[in-house]
Amino acid sequence: MNSIFLAAEGFSGVDTLWVLLGAMLVFWMQPGFALVEAGLTRAKNTANILMKNFCDLMCGAVLFWIIGFSLMFGSDKGLFGWDGLLWMSNGGNDNIPAPAFFIFQTMFCATTATIVSGAMAERTKFSMYLVYSMLISAFVYPISGHWGWGGGWLSEMGFHDFAGSTLVHAAGGALALAGAIVLGPRIGKYDKNKQSKAIPGHNLALCALGVFCLWIGWFGFNPCSELSITGESSFHVAHIFITTNMAAATGGLSALVYTWVIDGKPSLSMVCNGVLAGLVGITAGCDCVDIWASAVIGVIVSVAMCFSVSFIDKVLKVDDPVGAVSVHGVGGILGTILTAVFCNPELNGTECTIGVQTLGAFAVVGFAFVMGMIIFNAIKYTVGLRCGRREEEEGLDIYEHGEAAYN
Repeated sequence: MNSIFLAAEGFSGVDTLWVLLGAMLVFWMQPGFALVEAGLTRAKNTANILMKNFCDLMCGAVLFWIIGFSLMFGSDKGLFGWDGLLWMSNGGNDNIPAPAFFIFQTMFCATTATIVSGAMAERTKFSMYLVYSMLISAFVYPISGHWGWGGGWLSEMGFHDFAGSTLVHAAGGALALAGAIVLGPRIGKYDKNKQSKAIPGHNLALCALGVFCLWIGWFGFNPCSELSITGESSFHVAHIFITTNMAAATGGLSALVYTWVIDGKPSLSMVCNGVLAGLVGITAGCDCVDIWASAVIGVIVSVAMCFSVSFIDKVLKVDDPVGAVSVHGVGGILGTILTAVFCNPELNGTECTIGVQTLGAFAVVGFAFVMGMIIFNAIKYTVGLRCGRREEEEGLDIYEHGEAAYN
């Protein structure tokens, strides 16, 4: 019998239940991402978007089990870990069994792949989406994740990313940027003078509902990353709940004020992204910053996200339909660095430096971006990454899946 099912003594039933609840809450982020992406894009591509989000989770679950978990949490081999195929452990957390830790980490893996979907929406071949989603889940995310969470070189330097501002979100944002660059903009996004033209999403109600789902899911993403709720951990969990919620609130409020001042009207879509940016930004340091600091982080990251959305669209001419690069990439990098600025060692003993946090953020982002460029260009120049013009203009639902989301 596999040793992971033996020697159950010493495991905490309460802590195990807590981690499994966290896995369920992080799972709930998948429909959140699906609704946000569907709402911010056009109706003719809704079934395609929903299908991609299903596949991120399904492919991620299988491939992370086969190879990804071992690359991420296996014995350190330098740039990656390895303990064989189908390997499973509790990551050194003796209070919970290996299957609980594994399923919790599986949900994180699926999140990284899903972030990429939004930036490449409405113009990617479905078959090729499956290829790069599988490569991200099996190799890209686990390797960089090992550096920070699996005993790799960043963790040895004191890099602190509690629940994944960099290792999940910024990595996903970097991959999203690479994908959007290689794909090119949607038809009609830029006119002959290269001026940006808005392509409105078809349903802001779906987008808003998705953000609410993600906000709830983040209470699994961050607090449950404590991997315990008994003893002293109960205080830490409660504190993380508050910092997570506070950054989301100030992030949304900051986007509301920013768009009201700059554009003359408060934008619902930007408030939704402001909430998400605040959540992304606080994820690295939710355990080690004071409540007031979490509020400040939410403000800084949200304002930076608002500026970044405009800069990427109008200056860089990169078409990101949902703002994934700004929310997850910019938000993740800033949040990781700001963790060092506001870290309070008295909360849980965590200490980190701006230098190490900056190095870690840009090392992971650089790796993810380079790997993304290699993967997407390899697909583009062999079998093709982008769908045909007719498919894009008439919608991917019918051409790729033979059915429409709305009838």
